[in-house]
Amino acid sequence: MAFLKFNKAELVNLSYSLGREIISVNKTGAYCNTSIVTCNTRRYHGLLAVPIDRFGEDKYLLLSSLDESLILRGKQFNLGIHCYGDIYEPRGHKYIVDFQADPVPQITYRVGSILFRKSIQLMQDSDQVLIKFEVLESPAPVTLILKPFLAFRNIHALTVQNPQARLDYEEIPSGVSFNMYEGFPDLNLQLSASSSVFKWNPNWYKGVTYSDEYRRGFDCREDLYVPGQFEVEMKPGGSIVFSASVGVVKPAGLKRRFDAGVASRGEIKSYHDQLVYWANMFKMNRHGHKRITAGFSWLYTGLLRETLYALPGMTLYCDGNKAEFEEILDNLIADEQERLFRRTTQVEAPLRLAGVLEQYIRFGADPARVWKKYGETLKGVLRSYLPGVRKEVAMQPNGLLWAQMDGVALSWMNAYLHGRPVTERAGYQVETNAFWYNSICFAVEMEEKYGSDASFIAEFREIRRMISENYMRTFWNPSLGYLADYVDNWGQHMEVRPNMLYAIWAEKSPVDDEMAQRIMQVIDKELVTRRGIRTLSPRDPNYKGVYEGTQVDRDLAYHQGSTRPSLLGPYLEVSFRMKGPAFWKKAQWLVEGFAEDMNKHGVGAFSELYDGDPPHEPHGAIASALSTASLLKVDYLLNKYKEDRR
Repeated sequence: MAFLKFNKAELVNLSYSLGREIISVNKTGAYCNTSIVTCNTRRYHGLLAVPIDRFGEDKYLLLSSLDESLILRGKQFNLGIHCYGDIYEPRGHKYIVDFQADPVPQITYRVGSILFRKSIQLMQDSDQVLIKFEVLESPAPVTLILKPFLAFRNIHALTVQNPQARLDYEEIPSGVSFNMYEGFPDLNLQLSASSSVFKWNPNWYKGVTYSDEYRRGFDCREDLYVPGQFEVEMKPGGSIVFSASVGVVKPAGLKRRFDAGVASRGEIKSYHDQLVYWANMFKMNRHGHKRITAGFSWLYTGLLRETLYALPGMTLYCDGNKAEFEEILDNLIADEQERLFRRTTQVEAPLRLAGVLEQYIRFGADPARVWKKYGETLKGVLRSYLPGVRKEVAMQPNGLLWAQMDGVALSWMNAYLHGRPVTERAGYQVETNAFWYNSICFAVEMEEKYGSDASFIAEFREIRRMISENYMRTFWNPSLGYLADYVDNWGQHMEVRPNMLYAIWAEKSPVDDEMAQRIMQVIDKELVTRRGIRTLSPRDPNYKGVYEGTQVDRDLAYHQGSTRPSLLGPYLEVSFRMKGPAFWKKAQWLVEGFAEDMNKHGVGAFSELYDGDPPHEPHGAIASALSTASLLKVDYLLNKYKEDRR
């Protein structure tokens, strides 16, 4: 029995089905992403998008879609669906009677007396998508026609008919190969049936329209190249497998490869299984170099902040894999020397390393070994914030960090509007200085126990003292009872945002327990929802409770009210620390809605953000590493405190 299913009434209703997406990813960094009725609504949608090494590992869409038609006794039925302007043609979704998402996306069509099914599988070990077609019922043999739509473009771009495109093809075993532009890999299209034929009939399909892009005010139309069509006869009860791959494969083995891939996936029976599945999907292992992808379809791989944020959840709190934790962390440190030690536009990101190491030690890692391996890296990070090293941020005489670059958002709140940051937050940032203090406390204590660098200890003990004296003096507002979000030359900025949560989440907090309780009361009252923590209080005049509309509308809402599931991990950790097992019931209530939402947005995946206003609809990246990692941490905490309740 499939864990996630849709019925015919839902599937034929385009206003419902086009907002729900298939998303499959693999270890090489490739992905397959479309709506559940296989009508592409975003520029990022397509059946096979792959990273290309010679283009800096950026992802490129090779195969946009594949239209199927069935011919029975001379009558043709078109199962594909595309949007042209405001017209959908063909309208193959009307034949869909069933969809299930696992173990692979599977769509069933009823066309008169024909029952036909296709199953889509992105292979986990290669840049290859396999589509299995089955004639489950039919009064006679049917002819299957497959028409590929080729893109050969960056996933962030759109393409049009152009004279530079190479439109020819080469014959390969049971198929044909295309390469439209210099530098691209070949796209090899093959079928398992040796009786199939390819009929050359080149044509550009112009004005294919992506409704989500149109709704957001982006360029939304492109031309796709259709070189011809495959034709093959299928008998009742028969099946064939179509392969799109950057390598030439043996057609005779395609059915076995498809079935083995399905068998290897295992059965998903629960919300937790789905979390674990996605945690594994975000861990890309291209060319033996394991990194975390921030999200699909359009977010990047190996980012510093996103990796440090997600790493404990993806490894320790997922399955306790310490070796994988260190492998990914080691790769990140090797790849991110510039941001760790010299410059970055997310000034708090390098300082998250200390918190990651603290979690590793709490999870059972030997502290002496951890410090021996990572101590010099963390000390180097801390020294890079001293005056004269970084241009974007530096320690001031009071021990606090001042971050400022004109027109640049130097924190995770980095949305831009017309080239200017929506939330610049120049000055003393509340979370950056909390991470700074925690990192220094951790590093000094570890060096005192396991190191011998007396000059480091002396220098940073003094900085720790200065921060302890000046943090609350700078950020605390006694009349309002919470911390300023940031402080600049004009004083405290008292917008109620979740950044102050990190000041009380840090293991070594610059905030005392009584004031931490008052801060949590404000967060509870103004920011907590059943789909994460709001990025701005609804009482603020700049609050935007719905993440919809044009790019301007969405940029204004991105950090001005939309919620983040990724903030639930820190919030629940602080709440359990303050309230103990008594908080368990509310914690469960706060997260149970994410299981209900797995049939929305990215089907089976966990979204980047939600509307700040009820009913809290999902938006942003349809599969977010930060959300997934945070929900895994929450799951771990719920299990831990559930045991403590007994």
